Amino acid sequence: MSHTVHPYSHRLGILRDWRSRWFAPKGSYKKLLKSDILIREFLEKRFHGMFVSNIEIERGQKTLRIIIETARPGLIIGRSGEGAVKLRNDILKLSEKFGLTDKEDLKIDVKEIRYPETNARIMAQMIADGLEKRLPFRRVANSSIEKMLANKEVQGAKIEMSGRLGGSEMARIEKQKKGRIPLQTLRADIDFARHEARMTYGRIGIKVWIYKGDIFANKK
Repeated sequence: MSHTVHPYSHRLGILRDWRSRWFAPKGSYKKLLKSDILIREFLEKRFHGMFVSNIEIERGQKTLRIIIETARPGLIIGRSGEGAVKLRNDILKLSEKFGLTDKEDLKIDVKEIRYPETNARIMAQMIADGLEKRLPFRRVANSSIEKMLANKEVQGAKIEMSGRLGGSEMARIEKQKKGRIPLQTLRADIDFARHEARMTYGRIGIKVWIYKGDIFANKK
């Protein structure tokens, strides 16, 4: 019970699903895994600052589907879909560069997150933006928690920041918490994310937990 477990992986198969879903034919697992890692790294660099919360990859026998969840879909899609077309071409070029293409049919789906305050990843990015703009870290944390708890779905929230907060010489950890965060209850719908704020004097680590109530199986 003393070990710290990632809230997402702790609930895999219970409340959460894998972020990469595919079946590898014999002898192709290594190639497909490398392709997934390279695509994720490329997209995370490209979408830095665009409030992307999740990237899911699904593979069929001859198809590759990438699902991007974001609070600002217009930044990715662009005017009349130009951004999505360019993104698709760039992913195909990346695959060709590393010899990972099997003439797959590539599809990109962009999903909008209607309530960003209920998504831990997006809130962590917003906190990082506030810190990079040199706003006081306590004010950023308090305003973020109030924004999260203003939504009726959220029953508890916690923020942890570590590093040279406020530019001080000695690193420290600051925590803010309101409501309940039942980490050991498997039916508890807890969203968790890590992010970094890139400051001139170093990086500040940010962790966000959001508790959105319990999920019970439908009784047949």
